[in-house]
Amino acid sequence: MQEPKPCFALVDCNSFYASCERVFRPDLARVPIVVLSNNDGCVIARSAEAKPFIKMGEPYFQIRDKLAQHGIVAFSSNYALYGDLSQRVMTVIDSLVVNSMAYSIDEAFCDLSGMTVPLEQLGRQIRSKVLRYTGIPVGVGIAGTKTLAKLANHASKRWQLQTGGVVDITDSVRRDKLLKACDVSDVWGIGRKMTEHLKGMDINTAWDLAKADPWTLRKRFSVLVEKTARELQGVPCLEMDEIDPPKQEICCSRMFGTRLTAIEPLREAVATYSARACEKLRAQNSLCKKVRVSIRTGMFNPDEPKYARGVICELPYPTDDTRVITKAAVAALSELFQEGFKFSKAEILLMDLRQPNEFTGDLFSVSQPEATEKVMSVLDAINGRWGRGTLRVARVPSDPDWGMRREMMSQSFTTRVDQLWTVYCK
Repeated sequence: MQEPKPCFALVDCNSFYASCERVFRPDLARVPIVVLSNNDGCVIARSAEAKPFIKMGEPYFQIRDKLAQHGIVAFSSNYALYGDLSQRVMTVIDSLVVNSMAYSIDEAFCDLSGMTVPLEQLGRQIRSKVLRYTGIPVGVGIAGTKTLAKLANHASKRWQLQTGGVVDITDSVRRDKLLKACDVSDVWGIGRKMTEHLKGMDINTAWDLAKADPWTLRKRFSVLVEKTARELQGVPCLEMDEIDPPKQEICCSRMFGTRLTAIEPLREAVATYSARACEKLRAQNSLCKKVRVSIRTGMFNPDEPKYARGVICELPYPTDDTRVITKAAVAALSELFQEGFKFSKAEILLMDLRQPNEFTGDLFSVSQPEATEKVMSVLDAINGRWGRGTLRVARVPSDPDWGMRREMMSQSFTTRVDQLWTVYCK
């Protein structure tokens, strides 16, 4: 029996962070919205209505007047809310297709190979049910390769009124028409510098890249650019379950909401960041052998003395144990701390990461106790079920004074019992 032709769909949420803020605020349905980064620093998300007036990455303190002028509402980032709504979106998608894979917090690839229903109809069903069950609008791109599906999704948003948010380019005529209409910079994986190089070769559109010689692209650039060109031609080069390799380093770093001058709140911050880094470490099933701890003051105020220093500490054995890594990081902080400075940031960097079977020691090397895996599994299961920080090491505070400045944060409508959505009936 002949195998069905590969077919992929990319389901991508529209202006995801801004859309999340609207789910429980119907009064903002047509109001322009921006979402700010940590400590209300700069713009990291914009609704469609805000994009003509605000650029991505603009510092909040510089655009306050502009926001007020255009009636744009600003929100502090509420990652707990966004993460929960993301899981709900992915659950709805999973219920409608045989195989799906979350690619990021707001997008998922679906394998539609062999499905007998009309693909555009299925795309509209996905879009309708995600909107109905979660309140999040999405775009759906359908094609024979993942790169083409990404481009089709781009078209579903760019020409939303004409397409209704769903674009199917499994037909070669429609595919070629879209390739000719899209700039080469619209292609997945083609960044600004690569765009400049390609346009220097007179490759200006996605169609030009699809028609370029793949071997020439490989020699001049990389195998990734070659694969991109082949995928635009309709040749699948990226598997459905193709994922990035485990990270070689994991970093957790935040600016404090206020300057810190004492060592105790710094210890709390280092412990908090260590716990978060360890969550990421276990998520990719890696162990860590070294930790770098660093702290610094603000670097741009000419009236404040400057200080920045880091230290690398060796762990007793390769581990993913939050307790061991936190203890080492907090101990290293004592070596770094200096009186008389106003510290603005701490950083935890997990180094020398490998899979459990990749560390080879001698006969007498100490290894992680077997009970640790069970303890960390329980820790992650409880926090996954009841929310991050439900179970934590004692040094990590639940609501620190030095925490991120988020003065415009919306309620955690779905992740905190004391902030559930309240509906009043007259």
